[in-house]
Amino acid sequence: MTPAAASPPVLVQMQRRAWLVGAAGVVLALLGVWLNLAQFFRAYLVAYLFWSGLSLGCLALLMLHHLVGGAWGAMIRRLLEAGTRTLPLMVVLFVPLLYGLTTLYSWSQPEVVAHDGLLQHKSVYLNIPFFLQRAALYFAIWLIVMFFLNHWSRQQEQVAGTPQEGRVQRRLRLLSAPGLVLYVLTVTFAAVDWIMSLEPHWYSTLYGVVILVGQILAALALAIVLITQLAEVPPVSTVLTPQHLHDLGNLLLAFVMFWAYIAFSQFLIIWSGNLPEEVSWYIHRTQGGWEWLGGLVLLLHFGLPFVVLLSRTSKRRAQVLWRLAAGLLGLHLLELFWLVLPAFYPSTLAIHWLDVGLPIGMGGLWMAVFVWQLQRRSLLPWHDPRLQEVVHHG
Repeated sequence: MTPAAASPPVLVQMQRRAWLVGAAGVVLALLGVWLNLAQFFRAYLVAYLFWSGLSLGCLALLMLHHLVGGAWGAMIRRLLEAGTRTLPLMVVLFVPLLYGLTTLYSWSQPEVVAHDGLLQHKSVYLNIPFFLQRAALYFAIWLIVMFFLNHWSRQQEQVAGTPQEGRVQRRLRLLSAPGLVLYVLTVTFAAVDWIMSLEPHWYSTLYGVVILVGQILAALALAIVLITQLAEVPPVSTVLTPQHLHDLGNLLLAFVMFWAYIAFSQFLIIWSGNLPEEVSWYIHRTQGGWEWLGGLVLLLHFGLPFVVLLSRTSKRRAQVLWRLAAGLLGLHLLELFWLVLPAFYPSTLAIHWLDVGLPIGMGGLWMAVFVWQLQRRSLLPWHDPRLQEVVHHG
């Protein structure tokens, strides 16, 4: 059966709508470039961080599944693999940001650096050539890991039932261990380069961890939304049970708590140190209306999910779980607004129409490529030995 013939109508319809939204996003981006170039780059950066974060979060979750196993991962493995295969798209979408470096980053402006002793000291690291070299290295590592994870996964299908199947499974596991280490290192450095250096006088050793945990949490939320929407579609409908949703809900609760712990730890360390060069970052985000956005993220990104996910019943009900996961995706975007935009508007809350339009438009392109990749393979990894564990577990 060809992938096209096997594509459920819900995926075909989803892809068609995604292409339309993506096309509208391209038009909106061109309009933004024409009307307000500086605002376009700011909104584009937030959109890019959100969608590239989903691709990288899928990569991390996929490696985690190969490393530790578990029924939860077998159910969403195909979704995660398709998510990783959107990384080439994110490489292409990174190119427009190269034209906005001098608009976004003060350390890239020679006239600013000439009058700032601290930026001169940091110029060994914060300079455009080295910035581009590091970005190329990040993408190279992510693409190489993504390629082998998907290549060996396809190979596992071809050798299913033969002695080579165990060797392929072992390769996936052996790659995932150093792959997760590389993910942590590259995402940490990318977070410093792409987000933290927007305010180059500020620094935090926990910042990269906050970003990568947010990526994994958002990717898991997306996988939960999609697997629940496919719950009535064969072959998912023949396998998915409330027990599987319960497992995914438990994992979502764990990452919600981990995200809150890391974010609070960063705040506590900076608050207790009370150094002017550190606390200024939080001051910009707790005044002028930004404090309401931060409070909303804290309440709905941690407080509400924590309470809901403590209930066993809630985790086993698809309608409750997918709505909660979808809300966490939206709140992750609001979190990125709170992390990025005060660097440009430190004294007052300012959210432009491009800040909303560009993430939606880029999301259309991302989802169209994601669904296209998802249609190329079966929705469940029938060759995976752990799928029998999924069936028995359910």
